[in-house]
Amino acid sequence: QVQLVESGGGLVQPGGSLRLSCAASGSIFSISAMGWYRQAPGKQRELVAAISSTGSTNYADSVKGRFTISRDDAKNTVYLQMNSLKPEDTDVYYCNAAGILDHTGWIDDTWGQGTQVTVAS
Repeated sequence: QVQLVESGGGLVQPGGSLRLSCAASGSIFSISAMGWYRQAPGKQRELVAAISSTGSTNYADSVKGRFTISRDDAKNTVYLQMNSLKPEDTDVYYCNAAGILDHTGWIDDTWGQGTQVTVAS
């Protein structure tokens, strides 16, 4: 079974920074893409940033220039560097992995448990 373990959330002041980490564990051969989503109470989950196995990235317009997504394939880990944080960035952030190939073959997309990011004074 593949699991995604997230870390790095917390409380920061506006203008501050956080780095979220998401590590995938299990008998994983490869992951096609990993990304970060966020979901506020009563709102739909939305894509924040994603990165493919080739290094292509995609960002929500609201975070372009402030957030950077990266991955370390050797560790099956994806990172989200969050700079110049704003109160509207406050949300629960969820890690996602798609196109996962393990020793049995292709497996279902996997979600992390969510980590809280709060931006406030």
